[in-house]
Amino acid sequence: MNLYGREMRAHRKSLLIWIAGIIVMLTIGMGEYTSMEESGNAMNALLADMPKALKALMGIGELDIGTPLGYYGVLFLYLLLMAAIHASMLGAAILSKEERDKTAEFLLAKPLSRRRLLVYKLLAALTNVVIFNVVMLVSSLLVVGAYGQGETTAPAIVFLLMGMLLVQVVFLTVGMAIAGAGRQPKRAVAFSASAMLLTFLLSMAIEISGHIDYLRFLTPFQYVDAAVVMDTGIEASYTLLSLGISALSLIILFVGYNRRDMK
Repeated sequence: MNLYGREMRAHRKSLLIWIAGIIVMLTIGMGEYTSMEESGNAMNALLADMPKALKALMGIGELDIGTPLGYYGVLFLYLLLMAAIHASMLGAAILSKEERDKTAEFLLAKPLSRRRLLVYKLLAALTNVVIFNVVMLVSSLLVVGAYGQGETTAPAIVFLLMGMLLVQVVFLTVGMAIAGAGRQPKRAVAFSASAMLLTFLLSMAIEISGHIDYLRFLTPFQYVDAAVVMDTGIEASYTLLSLGISALSLIILFVGYNRRDMK
């Protein structure tokens, strides 16, 4: 029984839809850059006078939207949000669907341990996330490069997408932990998506307030600040924190799933 292949086929259509959506979002978003290119300096001056709350909601920060890379940095916040939604929902759904669709008993009646079942599902979920990220990377390089006019954009985009992958893995594993260790599989996707959205709102609150920076470690959206990552790369502390959260989520997943009764 090739559970890995089964999961890849089961999520193939969903993955293609998400990929198509994110490419359309990227293409249309960067298409707006053309209309702002000639007034880049004037637009930067206008944005400088905007309220901090509005700039935070728009994802502008310290970015120069008069350049293709700076404009992509603004758009990146929303691409990151879409990637996080996909990862969190995938992580919860890939486990909870077995109990929701009444197939858990069938799977576990086979010569397949719970540990192996989790490993196969985790590998399939990670493969989906990596494919999503690679397509996003290639699309970003091509689309942003088309506006670059000789500007070197590849290194910054690669760093941003590496950061996106870290965030995706965090929300994927958290989603799987919620579904695997939780007692309400039918609500696992909703709980996972809600947890992700709460961290996004916390990230917005941190940007707007300016006085609660000490809470940055609580939201993965703060780990990949576009302006910082494009300038200096991903901070080592945030990389380690992301890996630590993912490792803890996997421990909760394996321990919780092996101990609880299937519904």
